[in-house]
Amino acid sequence: MFWRNMFLSTSTNHVTFLLFLSLFVIEPFCSSSAPVYNYCPTNASYNSTATFENNLKFLLQSLVSNVSESDGSYSTFMGLGTANVASGSLLCRGDVSLATCNDCIITAATEVTQLCPNKTESIIWYDECMIRFTNTYFNPVSIEPGASLSNDENISASDSVSFNSTLFGLLDDLVEETASSDSVRKFATGDREFAGSSAQRRVYALTECDPELTNSNCEQCLQNAISTLPSCCEGKQGARALLAWCNVRYELFQFYNESATSAPSSGNNNYVIRVILIVALVIVSIILLCGVCYFILKRSKKRYNTLLRENFGEESSTLESLQFDLATVEVATKKFSHENRIGEGGFGDVYKGILPDGREIAVKKLSHSSGQGAAEFKNEILLIAKLQHKNLVTLLGFCLEAEEKMLIYEFVPNKSLDYLLFDPYKSNQMTWSDRYRIIQGITQGILYLHEHSRLKVIHRDLKPSNILLDNDMNAKISDFGLARMVGVDQYQRETKRIVGTYGYMSPEYAMHGQFSEKSDVFSFGVIILEIVSAKKNAREVFSDDDDLLSYAWDQWRDRTPLNILDKNIKESCNHSEVIKCIQIGLLCVQEKPHDRPTMTQVVSYLNSSLSELPFPEKPINSNQSGLVQKMLIGGSSSGSAQTINEMSVSIFIPR
Repeated sequence: MFWRNMFLSTSTNHVTFLLFLSLFVIEPFCSSSAPVYNYCPTNASYNSTATFENNLKFLLQSLVSNVSESDGSYSTFMGLGTANVASGSLLCRGDVSLATCNDCIITAATEVTQLCPNKTESIIWYDECMIRFTNTYFNPVSIEPGASLSNDENISASDSVSFNSTLFGLLDDLVEETASSDSVRKFATGDREFAGSSAQRRVYALTECDPELTNSNCEQCLQNAISTLPSCCEGKQGARALLAWCNVRYELFQFYNESATSAPSSGNNNYVIRVILIVALVIVSIILLCGVCYFILKRSKKRYNTLLRENFGEESSTLESLQFDLATVEVATKKFSHENRIGEGGFGDVYKGILPDGREIAVKKLSHSSGQGAAEFKNEILLIAKLQHKNLVTLLGFCLEAEEKMLIYEFVPNKSLDYLLFDPYKSNQMTWSDRYRIIQGITQGILYLHEHSRLKVIHRDLKPSNILLDNDMNAKISDFGLARMVGVDQYQRETKRIVGTYGYMSPEYAMHGQFSEKSDVFSFGVIILEIVSAKKNAREVFSDDDDLLSYAWDQWRDRTPLNILDKNIKESCNHSEVIKCIQIGLLCVQEKPHDRPTMTQVVSYLNSSLSELPFPEKPINSNQSGLVQKMLIGGSSSGSAQTINEMSVSIFIPR
């Protein structure tokens, strides 16, 4: 038979690791203060700042905290994925008490990272226990990693034949007993006499497997462990073979507790009584705590339901699942700390937060001093909760408690379109491919609102600050506080309360309060031209006479449409796509609503060639645009103008 020994290297570098204090110290630490052996590979290191380090810390803490709940063995893992996951196990010798097992594991969990710092895998063995961890997998039937260790004392030559025959016969029997065990532990001990030169002598042996192993794997693991003994320990009075999933030991003296059962025991009646008392106290405490929590939750739910009914009436029953309690939101946003504040607007401040399940959220908090926002708050909850599309921002819920009103959205990391588009440096990072994808996303989002949702919705405040961008630069339409539902067969409605943002309102809406799908189409056209040019629709950007719409029309009429193109992408963009988008933008901002395309037609235009697109009419001219602006800043004394003025300065809710 072929035998081989393993040679493993160790490290003595030190890294501190803090473990929690035990509530009760029942027995002293393990009898062997130093480990018997530790496996510390040189080719399995990690960066000290890596996620794996935190996962390993929590793994070892979990192993220690679960000893008292185990039968002397326990396995778990921390983290997700591949490289950063830390899986580990503990195994105490089958004859030691629970107290000794606990103390040994505490020592092992501390020492394993001190003896093997910054390792992705390691094993430490003591007389009474062992701990192993890895970010990959230890083969249960492999002799690697492992170690074979022997005593210094030899068996006399005259005794060796009898000793070896007796020893391996004993070990074979113990392997069979251990592997076939139906108990919670795979552990066996035994002794046998052998003929010595002067008198009869006895050899004592122990075999043990991790209980997670199948019977066949346990048998194979122990046989492999025994196979390493002849090459390292032949003729020795005592030896042990240590593998990741099993171990074997023999001595000429009794080194194990013969009276112990296969599972760790208490060792004395006082310990059992103590454990029973502790468990009883814990159970009583849990029952009392549950009672208190039930009472608090019942009162809280009653209070929440009252607030819901006061604010949402008959709709309140459908919104209960969207409620967030104030305590959860405060924890997520670190009590609305300044470092978590990511924006502000007329509605109030916006904060980033992280929920207990790891989800990132954006919390829009209604300001107490805000003169507007309460109606928009209710409208947005009632409306967007019924809408769902990949190009609409997701409303996760709301908080209505202790005079606070908050909207909780999914967190979108790239902020809003205006944040990137109108900053000279950031717009330089936006490729034409990014911009075209954003245009397509906005198109699909508006099409859903107008045609495909359960409700027909007019947004009424489409603008770059209300277009959010995710990690992949996908557009998500947000801020539905001003949106209105209309009948499926209803083309146009009127209002005396003009709301929105100058530069994006259609002329019929700004001057007469008439809004329809074509109002959103107009706003969309302005956004397309802004995306192409990276300039706002403001007159002062171009000249004393031109705003963006007029400027774009003049260049289109003169057959030089690419003059409006953002110079940062002029050389790298697809000119055909750019010209198509300029033409679609001009079609959308035509003065008469019936001349503008529907969003269904816009989708068709984006998939068509330039020759198939209709020719746009001239948009509202500069003088008309100036009149609207004058009305919006309070230049008219009419009642309707005052209404426009009142709302136009109060509806900016940037992200």
